[in-house]
Amino acid sequence: MEVKSQLLDLKPYQPGKPIEEVKKEFGLDRIVKLASNENPYGSSPKVKQAIEEEISRLALYPDGYSAQLRTALSARLGVGEEQLIFGNGSDEVVQIICRAFLDGLSNTVMATPTFPQYRHNAVIENAEIREVPLKEGKHDLDAMLKAIDDYTKVVWVCSPNNPTGTYAGREELDRFLKAVPSGVLVVLDEAYYEYVTAEDFPDTIAYLNAYPNVMILRTFSKAYGLASLRIGYGIGEKSLIQRIEPAREPFNTSRIAQAAALAALDDQEFIGSCRERNKQGLEQYYRFCKEMNLSYYPSEGNFILIDFNKDADVLFRKLLEKGYIVRSGAALGFPSSLRITVGSEQENNEIISLLKTIL
Repeated sequence: MEVKSQLLDLKPYQPGKPIEEVKKEFGLDRIVKLASNENPYGSSPKVKQAIEEEISRLALYPDGYSAQLRTALSARLGVGEEQLIFGNGSDEVVQIICRAFLDGLSNTVMATPTFPQYRHNAVIENAEIREVPLKEGKHDLDAMLKAIDDYTKVVWVCSPNNPTGTYAGREELDRFLKAVPSGVLVVLDEAYYEYVTAEDFPDTIAYLNAYPNVMILRTFSKAYGLASLRIGYGIGEKSLIQRIEPAREPFNTSRIAQAAALAALDDQEFIGSCRERNKQGLEQYYRFCKEMNLSYYPSEGNFILIDFNKDADVLFRKLLEKGYIVRSGAALGFPSSLRITVGSEQENNEIISLLKTIL
């Protein structure tokens, strides 16, 4: 039996090394994982209570419409309930978009390096992929605009961008959206939105009224600390959501995930605290980089990409042997850099001290 030819050279997504594997490989008791941009402070205390209350209903299918969560989220965002689509993480919403729009006669435009699942899902749909190199770590929106033609169906803008942490500012994004043809879908992936502190970060929800071809992606995996439960969402114009809904699998988000997300959404004080502590953590890394004369991109996410001017895989291995898991930039398009998740103050101090010793 033969699978689609485009799958033959496609590799599955490679996540960061799991804690259990590193413990076993190096005989370590304590591991600090700073590889997958998880929230070091976990999730709101309200989440645990919501999950405990939901456990008695495990034999029941979830609400395929996510009605309670939909109502609460639409109220918080100031959008209509029909403007939301939920996914098994925002990853699945990426897959839904690709399934709904892309085929062998179309192309899709994205930055490089950026979140790899845009490319991955486009390959599966046999679409042409047009990758535009980052400019000083940021999306080159002018070059991306030039890459659009009559066969372009989807353009991806990851902001803050993974793995650089950079973002598209309000003025440049305004100019870009005004110039993109109305028949091209622009996806603004804001997985790290809750961590953003930049004053000129655009209010993208406001774009939805002016641009029916805009869709925003967000998630409960990062700042909300629900990565293991896999729940994210897309926001778009009502008719757009209605048209792509048939590509969504039934019951794609679990009862527990919906209950946890609803509780997490209700605790914005926790999110505010995480945002502030993340900002302080980034400052720890900025000071380290300046002290060691290392290049880095100022980040609006909960991670930082640092150029060590050394083989990233070698550095990654040395940290791993000491029980610290990060992401090697070699797999992300930055062969001399490491992407490090911002941990707690103590975790940041520990890995910074270790890096100073190694360097």
